[in-house]
Amino acid sequence: MNTASAVSAPPTFRPFEFGVTRASLREAGGARYLVADQALGCYARRMTDRLLHWAATTPDRPVYARRDPATGGDWRHITFVQALQAARSIGQALLNRGLSAERPLAILSENSLEHAMLALGAMYAGVPFCAVSPAYSLVSQDFEKLRHVMGTLTPGLVYASDWARYGRAIEAVTPEGVEVVLDSLADISGEARPASTFASLLATPPTPEIEKAMLATGPDTIVKFLFTSGSTKLPKAVINTQRMICANQQQMRQSMPVLAEDPLVLVDWMPWNHTAGGNHNFYMVVYNGGTLYIDDGKPTPALLGETLRNLREIAPTWYFNVPIGFEAIANAMQTDAELRRNFLSRVRQLFYAGAALAQPIWDKLYAAAEQEYGERVVMTAGLGMTESGPFGLFVTTPHSRAGDLGLPAPGLELKLVPMGDKTEVRYRGPNITPGYWRSPDATAEAFDDEGFFCSGDAVQWIDEADVHQGLRFDGRIAEDFKLATGTFVSVGPMRAKVIAAGAPYVQDVVITGLNLNEVGAMLFPTAALRRLSQLPPDASLADVAGSPPVQDWLQSLVNTLATTATGSATRVARALILTEPPSIDRGEVTDKGSINQRAVLKHRDALVRALHDGSAAHIATPAAKP
Repeated sequence: MNTASAVSAPPTFRPFEFGVTRASLREAGGARYLVADQALGCYARRMTDRLLHWAATTPDRPVYARRDPATGGDWRHITFVQALQAARSIGQALLNRGLSAERPLAILSENSLEHAMLALGAMYAGVPFCAVSPAYSLVSQDFEKLRHVMGTLTPGLVYASDWARYGRAIEAVTPEGVEVVLDSLADISGEARPASTFASLLATPPTPEIEKAMLATGPDTIVKFLFTSGSTKLPKAVINTQRMICANQQQMRQSMPVLAEDPLVLVDWMPWNHTAGGNHNFYMVVYNGGTLYIDDGKPTPALLGETLRNLREIAPTWYFNVPIGFEAIANAMQTDAELRRNFLSRVRQLFYAGAALAQPIWDKLYAAAEQEYGERVVMTAGLGMTESGPFGLFVTTPHSRAGDLGLPAPGLELKLVPMGDKTEVRYRGPNITPGYWRSPDATAEAFDDEGFFCSGDAVQWIDEADVHQGLRFDGRIAEDFKLATGTFVSVGPMRAKVIAAGAPYVQDVVITGLNLNEVGAMLFPTAALRRLSQLPPDASLADVAGSPPVQDWLQSLVNTLATTATGSATRVARALILTEPPSIDRGEVTDKGSINQRAVLKHRDALVRALHDGSAAHIATPAAKP
């Protein structure tokens, strides 16, 4: 065998078809408009039609499954016909309670079969629902975001899996008289609040009214509200209509034809209060007649083992994760032959989102597949957001690289608008939200004068000479960013928190961590820090930063910040003091003295990398996680 020719031979990929590979571009008014060279096909008027279709054609196929602790971890399945029956009964129960868009259903708990059936029942009845982030109830101490969410929704019914975990939050933010649904009423006995069991909803006999209610729904019916923070302090309720969800699923199906081929199998942990898990994946199996195995694991040291256990047992045909999740799986497959063999046995596509995937992780995934099956599994990515359903852009080739986004889905028009040295991508199409619930000002601000949704995401061409290759990610127009976990970091509140905690020694702070696992902080010091160091006035800033009194203070600061963090997006995991003042010539500071975060990160990229890989001098990290 000729070794040289073997090395240079192109890699072999498991068969996978890309639905969109070409696009049309036009220019007008200083902007560029990009659309796929493929029309959007017909799609369902409502997702309920797809549930009815599969319940009739594949009644015994599971649509959702989850391990049942009561049986030692065996999988409990809900078939399509069972899901339809549950939707009718639960939908009837919601109608009986007079729920509506003004009094929707709020679901506080994590992914579960009960959660799934409640979501389907609300959709069947035409009653909007909202899956609320469990962290707002379980992690927060002041319940500020939960109180805002509930105030925006004014729910008529609240579901939580158990009172022991969610009772304190419910009591703190839910008005008296609002009914609570729990899996068991054992812990709530003696409470004055009206309460019911999930089983009682499921046992509600459907009447002809539920079918009338379902038939009255249509493309403009609100299915759900998904809260997204964006760059604001408090989350906004994104309206999700039947048109938006159904059109987006059809866009996905045309962009990824594999979805319409062999029966789809997902193993997924993504939370349903986020658009990736709650829209993209949750409705994918309903639209295409597949099965979603709920993964109670997560890419964290404590829960990764459960994900690996599930992937050793259930072989997905399509797999979605955030970069840190793929990294953990890729590392595990290097020594776990059973995981490698089962996980890769029939998967046709890997899909990442939430942040950029580092190329070395791709290479490990490719190597594992080649080792086990002699071919690579296509790694894909795209771009979207809660307001776009979320699917928006998708890559066009198996040879894409980290950061590539590709072309718009059929039916979605992109507007590329110059914004200084960046280009913002804006969206218009049937999968775009009509706006934010009970927030007309925010809705008006989100759309331009042509009706395009302003994403705040920056893009650039993969190859300016060939638009058919599409676009690649170029960061955010604003300062906010995502970690490798897909967690959104709000830079403004973080800066204010660090400056306040660091007074009087911190003048400003630059937050780091884009596409990395942790948040970092680079501090611009005040003159007071020099006095704290007890060094001579002519001592260098480097000596000041490294002095024992200053290092003790910096350690105390990161420890203090860690005690008030509620998750990875609010936890400063590493910090250092900048020993070079901001440069006005490099645009790091304005003539008014304010710091340009993006400029500092750009010009001090090497220091950012050193901060996160641990090679920078005098780094402080929390003494212990809170």
